[in-house]
Amino acid sequence: MGRIALVTGGTRGIGEGTSIGLKEAGYTVVANYGGNDEAARAFTERTGIPAYKFDVSDFDAVQDGIRRIEAEIGPIEVLINNAGITRDGVMQKMTFERWNEVLQTNLSSCFNCSKAVIDGMRARKFGRIVNIGSVNGQAGQYGQVNYASAKSGIHGFTKALALEGARYGITVNAVAPGYVETEMVRAVPEDVLQKIVKGIPVGRLGRADDIARAVLFLVADNNDFMTGSTISINGGQHMY
Repeated sequence: MGRIALVTGGTRGIGEGTSIGLKEAGYTVVANYGGNDEAARAFTERTGIPAYKFDVSDFDAVQDGIRRIEAEIGPIEVLINNAGITRDGVMQKMTFERWNEVLQTNLSSCFNCSKAVIDGMRARKFGRIVNIGSVNGQAGQYGQVNYASAKSGIHGFTKALALEGARYGITVNAVAPGYVETEMVRAVPEDVLQKIVKGIPVGRLGRADDIARAVLFLVADNNDFMTGSTISINGGQHMY
């Protein structure tokens, strides 16, 4: 049995592509999901990857959910913090609820999940944590003060936790995708989406497997000298 990997938000979009990529590479993969039972069942039937339902924004729910996974599957050695939502709107119209929902789901979830596995990783002297950020956390985006703040926070979280984990064989890195063909992006109005694609030098949206390949590189056993880094995968849309 390969190393056990948990992918949050792992049944759809980038998470689904990452879950499948990890399984094909020999990992024992578990996917988390938050609400769409039908999609999760279809995912498990299609891939054979078990899906566990718990709210990653809820600290206690995460601790209970991960304890259940570790009791039923085994200790989590690889964690992909991928779960994320959008609740877009300009500051003038954004409610605290929309701000807080995105911060809790996209950023606090990284703390909640990492907190649940870090002691085991330290004890075993091995761990791989990959946090999924965003080009909009690097460059900002109109109407996304909540989303951009959360994703930018992920990049800082990654660097700080990398410093803590280094001496214990735990690497912590991030991937910052650009616009990828997912349900979230497909929900963007067509005229806006066309403008986005025109702004991507390679001339297309990303694919989930573009992100999955980077994740596989970061979680490899022999990739133990790269930590605290962010890999940007955005088709040249933002360079710095």
